[in-house]
Amino acid sequence: MTHRILIIGASGYTGAELIRLIATHPTFKIASLVANSKAGKSMSEVFPHLRQLNLPDLTHLDEVNFEYIDLCFCALPHRTSQEVISQLPSSLKIIDLSADFRLRDPQTYENWYGNPHIARQTQKHAIYGLTEFYREQISTAQLVAGTGCNAAIGQYMLRPLLSEDVIDADEIILDMKCAVSGAGRSLKENLLHAELSEGYNAYAVGGTHRHLGEFDQEFSAIAGKSVRIQFTPHLIPANRGILATGYVRGNPKEVHAALGEAYENEIFLSILPFGEIPGTHHVRGSNFCHIGVTGDRIEGRSIVIGVMDNLTKGSSGQAIQNANLMLGEKETSGLMATPIFP
Repeated sequence: MTHRILIIGASGYTGAELIRLIATHPTFKIASLVANSKAGKSMSEVFPHLRQLNLPDLTHLDEVNFEYIDLCFCALPHRTSQEVISQLPSSLKIIDLSADFRLRDPQTYENWYGNPHIARQTQKHAIYGLTEFYREQISTAQLVAGTGCNAAIGQYMLRPLLSEDVIDADEIILDMKCAVSGAGRSLKENLLHAELSEGYNAYAVGGTHRHLGEFDQEFSAIAGKSVRIQFTPHLIPANRGILATGYVRGNPKEVHAALGEAYENEIFLSILPFGEIPGTHHVRGSNFCHIGVTGDRIEGRSIVIGVMDNLTKGSSGQAIQNANLMLGEKETSGLMATPIFP
């Protein structure tokens, strides 16, 4: 059975990554590509690396015939996404890659993103898209809210440790290095090559990063109390990848064992042998996430390091993993490509 796919926002990085992955999917076929700002252009004009694929030209949203669409990926910026999704057919299965439906409380969304949520009724039905922890809900959902890439890697590293109570929930420090593609494709002065190359810098310092809203929501629910982590992201001069280092109070062997048990049957989540440290180049271009654990020189403290590709497992790959569940396909379909190395 072939599932007909619509991508809204196909001219961005996550849109291009969706297309790259769907090209090898056995049952997904791209029926329509929407990018209002580049409507009328071919995908080879916008992304020459997709030239060999037989893809429809980019169109305006009002040109889409939704009778022939089984599932829609919405890869638009936050705020724009909620406006568009609120106008789509209510029967359509949707996966949103923006931040608009991740936070269950509309007031919390407004606090972090600075504008009221205009699709509150739709928000009530959104399922958080961290696949490995919300499989059952995702499989029957109409709307799935993809996680933030930073939020995904941090949760993979820490959720089992909180649920098994092997770390102190009040002493979590998360230090993250993020590649530049996580900032999107729009032109920004600080992302120019001369501004970014040969160095890296911290940003959203002091607890202002918006993905903290996801950490607060998910970690507090697991712990049954308010959990507030310290989190500082850094922008690095790389195209793809996230490396996160978590500093926690807990026995290193127990931390390693809890992660290993939690992910024993998860094909995309690999817990490395104790003491082995992962690198972003080991997961580049793939839907895999590697996590390593080691002890600190201070007794009773552990260091947890996670890596993944921000565009794949952190966004578009995760979205396809969820789409497979929503459409009754094998969860790994189209996602088993080996990482690109070197």
